[in-house]
Amino acid sequence: MKALLDTHAFLWWITDDQRLSSQVREIIADKANEILFSAASAWEIAIKTGRGRLQSPADPAIFISE
Repeated sequence: MKALLDTHAFLWWITDDQRLSSQVREIIADKANEILFSAASAWEIAIKTGRGRLQSPADPAIFISE
């Protein structure tokens, strides 16, 4: 299965936020699935972090690429 993560799902996954449902956690964790991430989400995170509207766990350029 291919799954495209939106910005919130991505951030909740990497920060282990409990708002991410168990069903979505299972989909992301399943190595048989192809997890996709939009460049638009990366752009959104970078802009919001730069404007102080989002606290990121690290520099977005580092944790997004990892």
